[in-house]
Amino acid sequence: MSDTAFTWAIANLERNTADGKVTTVHYTVSASNDTYSAGAYGSLGFDGEITTPFSELTESQIVSWVLEALGDEKVTSVCEALQAQLDEQRAPSKAAGVP
Repeated sequence: MSDTAFTWAIANLERNTADGKVTTVHYTVSASNDTYSAGAYGSLGFDGEITTPFSELTESQIVSWVLEALGDEKVTSVCEALQAQLDEQRAPSKAAGVP
């Protein structure tokens, strides 16, 4: 995984309009190296746990909350799965065609 860059980003936020509290975070993870790329999408419910006013939220802050909520094991699992996709693109284990 050393030549692979993993980028976590926020795709969307759902919030209650009454109090502005974020209830769901939709995130993306992209993995890329010089030639290949792969991506994943996920959602996490925060059920009002995020108390920072919506207008003051930053993407880096939300990404850190997503990573913390997922935990090291899940983050590693996601990165390993994306790396496996890159490895498969680099050296396919299956092919189709006619001679």
